[in-house]
Amino acid sequence: MTKKKDIEVLRVTHLRGPNIWTYRPVIEAWLDIGELENFPSNLLPGLYERLTAILPGLIIHRCGVGEHGGFLERLRDGTYAGHILEHVVLELQNLAGMKTGFGKTRQIGENTGLYKMAFRTRQEQVGRAALAAGRDLLMAMIEDRPYDLAATVIDLTDLVESVCLGPSTANIVDAATVRKIPSIRLTDGNLVQLGHGARQRRIWTAETEHTSAIAEGIASDKDLTKSLLASCGVPVPEGELVTSAEAAWEAAQDIGVPVVVKPYDGNHGRGVSLNLMTEADVTAAYALAARKGDSKSVIVERFIAGNEHRLLVVGKRLIAAAAGESLWVTGNGKSNIIELVDDQINTDPRRGTTEDSPLNALAPEHGAEIILELERQGMTAYSVPQDGQKVLIQPNGNVAFDVTDKVHPQVAAMATLAARVVGLDIAGIDVVAADISRPLEEQGGAIIEVNASPGLLAHLKPASGEPRNVGEAIVDHLFAQDESGRMPIVGITGKHGATMASRLIAWLLQISGKKVGLSCADGLFVNGRLLPRDGFTDWESGERLLLNKNVEAGVFEASARMILTEGLAYDKCAVGVVTDVSDFEDVAEFHIASLDKLYGVLRTQVDVILPSGVAVLNAADAQVVDMADLCDGEVIFYGVDEHLAAIAQHRQDGKRVVFQRADKDMSRIVLAQGYDDAASLPLSPLVPPEAVLAAIAAGWALGLTPELIGAGLRTFDANPKRTHH
Repeated sequence: MTKKKDIEVLRVTHLRGPNIWTYRPVIEAWLDIGELENFPSNLLPGLYERLTAILPGLIIHRCGVGEHGGFLERLRDGTYAGHILEHVVLELQNLAGMKTGFGKTRQIGENTGLYKMAFRTRQEQVGRAALAAGRDLLMAMIEDRPYDLAATVIDLTDLVESVCLGPSTANIVDAATVRKIPSIRLTDGNLVQLGHGARQRRIWTAETEHTSAIAEGIASDKDLTKSLLASCGVPVPEGELVTSAEAAWEAAQDIGVPVVVKPYDGNHGRGVSLNLMTEADVTAAYALAARKGDSKSVIVERFIAGNEHRLLVVGKRLIAAAAGESLWVTGNGKSNIIELVDDQINTDPRRGTTEDSPLNALAPEHGAEIILELERQGMTAYSVPQDGQKVLIQPNGNVAFDVTDKVHPQVAAMATLAARVVGLDIAGIDVVAADISRPLEEQGGAIIEVNASPGLLAHLKPASGEPRNVGEAIVDHLFAQDESGRMPIVGITGKHGATMASRLIAWLLQISGKKVGLSCADGLFVNGRLLPRDGFTDWESGERLLLNKNVEAGVFEASARMILTEGLAYDKCAVGVVTDVSDFEDVAEFHIASLDKLYGVLRTQVDVILPSGVAVLNAADAQVVDMADLCDGEVIFYGVDEHLAAIAQHRQDGKRVVFQRADKDMSRIVLAQGYDDAASLPLSPLVPPEAVLAAIAAGWALGLTPELIGAGLRTFDANPKRTHH
């Protein structure tokens, strides 16, 4: 067909917090679809067929219809290129393993060909890459050109794996999200903060801020670990620490063969050789262990018959258990070991080289432990076993078969004791036992290692058996059931008096005894001390308060421009204040050209109020009053006139209001619940009354007493010196 003008991406913005589209981070793209404005999808021959053929997953996109197939219905009936691109980008992210579903597209003006398109992304780089690839794919489908989808998905998947959270950390973060605990990624790796300010906890995959460096040091010292466990009655195999191959064979003779040889400071099973009987085997195993460890020290210990198991302990509980398996191949008289492994082991769809695979693919020619095992059987990776000959490739291979429900209570008790002896709050306990459902003493089983920072994937995606939600256990370990990780947050937006109100709210919280962070137009403060912004944006300045372990409460002023360009710095707040909807000149460049459109921006402040929270709204502004219906929590109206319609109705409904009342020669501020006055306070002449009323209502919403609020009004400095301390 005739080539249409390309879809042009005019502007791309990453909104990192709640915004006009949704309360999650999104990428917003401004699009010019050019001539395609005259060609909805039903006027582009073959587009429906080509697009559904290359992206069959589009069938589950609900779109505005609200059910599976909803988007395809819109595509068939006729929809525009911006909307189609939204769904293509979402589907590309899904194909790359970063699941997401939210998107919206809105035209700017009428018959302009200009659109704002927003889509959910969990990582900015991936979202931007998916947008660029999606545009190219869609133009190829429109113009009936070939497109290499497989290459695009590989590139996006590689990007997801390199820049997104690993599966173990993501599982913990997802579990926190289920409990409504907020999270902030602190690095490009897996260091994550759960919660805000003083109520936060930090994790690094399976390590937490409670994980002791001393305990980690003990766990990495295998010999010390064994002696500590033995002193507490935990069954461990007899062993010796050696520094030469000759000493290793002497130790093996003293202990009695068969023995195990492993690095003194190794982990993840690297350099471990099992069931060694001869001097040649022990010598070769020593060389391997010394090479794989960080020192020349090697442990020789009694070999225990049985399967290896990994028991995951979180806090004082056994959460999950997985068993290993021995891997064998059977010869056919024609194929070498490499070929047999590829045909008989690596064809298992559960095996692969990425973290998504519960079992590892094997390369007998490269794995030192496998090479050593084959040598003990008189073979190499290139040997051709006889027809029917069974060859052991790997004893106790991947420990990835769930056996959680089979673990004997006494074994579980030993595992949790071992974690406590070492001092780890999260530990991977390696147990060798013929039958994990029987006590260790009965069968000569033993605990052979205690590991810090254990891998979680074997429990999240076992090769067989039930997946275990270890993330939930870790979050429950860090936060009691009544803890949300949230500190009191007050968000405030509007044009008139918002900055003064935010400073007064921060002062009220400060004199209540909390260390308070304040981000407003006047600057960034902690307990009244002005901090340098260091070139940070408003969003970044706000996030600094959430990261600060000393901050116990936060007050955040957000302008309409900040909401449009960055989003709010926090996900939810306890109190949301809106002072007015009155001036859109500052944001005209964003195509906000009416009070109704400005309302759509500022309502974000109300949308993020927790169900247990309170909206504080100006009863004198009709559009602010309309926001009351959007609030999931309580509403407190405030106003200079107690006869305002919203205040009068609210009082009639028995709800809370704050207003100004002329009392003889002096104006006072009244806090009322229905028709009952809860308190009356003098009005400060130094602060605009609307700002005072908003701040008092917010303080009341936070549970501050009228007496404390009165003290705050008397001591508030409306014009502090702008100095750094």
